[in-house]
Amino acid sequence: MATKGTDYECSECGRRTPQWSGRCPDCGEWNSLEEVVPEEDEPRTTREPDDVEACTLQQVSWDRRPRMSTGTGEFDRVLGGGLLRGSTILLGGEPGVGKSTIVLQSLGQMAGERKCLYMACEESLPQVKLRARRLDVEDSSLVVSGETDLEAICHLLEREDPDVVVVDSVQMVSAEGIDSLPGSLKQLRTCGGELIRRAKKRGTALILVGHATKQGAIAGPRALEHLVDAVLYFESENFQALRVLRAVKNRFGPANEVGVFEMASGGLEEVLNPSEFFLSEREAASAGSAVTSTVEGSRALLLETQALVVPGAYGTPERRVTGADRRRVSMLLAVLQRRAGLDLLDCDVFVNVAGGVSVQEPGADLALALAIASGFQDRPFAPEMVAVGEVGLGGEVRGVGRMEERMKEAQRLGFERVMMPAGVRVDGDDMDLDLTRVKTLDQALAAAVGS
Repeated sequence: MATKGTDYECSECGRRTPQWSGRCPDCGEWNSLEEVVPEEDEPRTTREPDDVEACTLQQVSWDRRPRMSTGTGEFDRVLGGGLLRGSTILLGGEPGVGKSTIVLQSLGQMAGERKCLYMACEESLPQVKLRARRLDVEDSSLVVSGETDLEAICHLLEREDPDVVVVDSVQMVSAEGIDSLPGSLKQLRTCGGELIRRAKKRGTALILVGHATKQGAIAGPRALEHLVDAVLYFESENFQALRVLRAVKNRFGPANEVGVFEMASGGLEEVLNPSEFFLSEREAASAGSAVTSTVEGSRALLLETQALVVPGAYGTPERRVTGADRRRVSMLLAVLQRRAGLDLLDCDVFVNVAGGVSVQEPGADLALALAIASGFQDRPFAPEMVAVGEVGLGGEVRGVGRMEERMKEAQRLGFERVMMPAGVRVDGDDMDLDLTRVKTLDQALAAAVGS
């Protein structure tokens, strides 16, 4: 019988290959292929037909108890209203972004009404106590432990029977009998799968904290994303106090929902009015600036798009984009060059979405194009105007969804005018707004200049 050969498995995405290479052919991560020896196949036990169970959908029972509030409104919003019993959440983000802070802060507030267990797998218990003192939750009845062994954690789950448990982080948990380091793909699959199975069986809400790679994906636990009910990412820009918690998957709530926080000395503080926060430092009559309304989950946000256009100093013009899709901005530059007659070919263009947030939806195209045109002409457009619309390759301005919500947010912040696609029909009778409908980018530029 032939001997099984050695394979190499990527610790980030799980891709297996018979030959080692410096870079994974799937995810592109460097030095992530690890040698694994395939295990001998064990004979599978066949269950008797009488042991197989099934029932009708009407016979399935479900927990009618309400969601458990985390004590933080923005966190509850991203979760879809709070934690559900038996649900599992994967929380990721870069080091220092605030993952441990938000879970400890939430558990400390929940511990007065719920039984909560915090598994500090990376920090010592004195370190946890110091953070709890800074977050003003030191006197809570939160149960903490520093165990990293899977069997010990499962024993604590059985003994304490908590309503909510946090494992911070799942990369530090290891199971006996597995010949690999903590954080390896094999350990993560085993430990994560077992913790999820036990939590669902006991009806315990489980939060798994994971690290993020340079590309922004959760390291290793990508293999767990299909097992959990929700995947949340903490986002932030360097040297910014702003934190954005984004749901990229949620089986029990809206996906792409966002919560906005600000990191302060006493922990994470909710930003209850994000639009006002993002526009607080805006110069009203500034060239290269335009305001747009974007929809994130269930809320509309007003954001300022900025552009600086200067003559190119060297042969190849420079393009720098922060907070927007670089390929989308390149397309808008080509449309402005061809359809609007702006000579941008030899110009350096710098585009930024103020506030340290990222906008990906096409509804921000019109504002980005107006900001670039304003920066190129070095003249401010209407400061009280919000621009919303998708720009096509032919220079046409296309419609976007949920326009009424965007308009209401603009009115609430004191804006007087909304530039929007001509083909969108809205019921704006109860809103005191001047609607400027445009069909093409040429019309939009003319209307903005003539205001």
